[in-house]
Amino acid sequence: MTDSLDAPFAYPGLERIFHERGRLAICTCLIAHPGGLSFTELQAACDLTDGNLNRHVQALADLGIVTTEKQRGPGRPSTIYRITNRGRERFLAYVDELESVVRDVHERAKAAASQGKLATT
Repeated sequence: MTDSLDAPFAYPGLERIFHERGRLAICTCLIAHPGGLSFTELQAACDLTDGNLNRHVQALADLGIVTTEKQRGPGRPSTIYRITNRGRERFLAYVDELESVVRDVHERAKAAASQGKLATT
């Protein structure tokens, strides 16, 4: 693998598991709600269908990023979803890497504009 000086646009910290709108939404939502959310709360907050939410949560759970807990009590049983400590660390590192992408884009766009190297169409 080449080092970051040879490949400044590689961004190795961008984990593919998070690089999808639904999973990005789920992780962001669960970080904002550390006590967890029910299926319906998470579904509404992320605007996902039943199937999409299930598929994305399963992918995240398979890697230990999200946990599911079935709760029984009076009435219907419910499932509570939480982000794990390790999932939180991984996701925040991913967000840090995204921030570096945004910084790089802005810095390089400003540099190109100041040098008059923008393509015209």
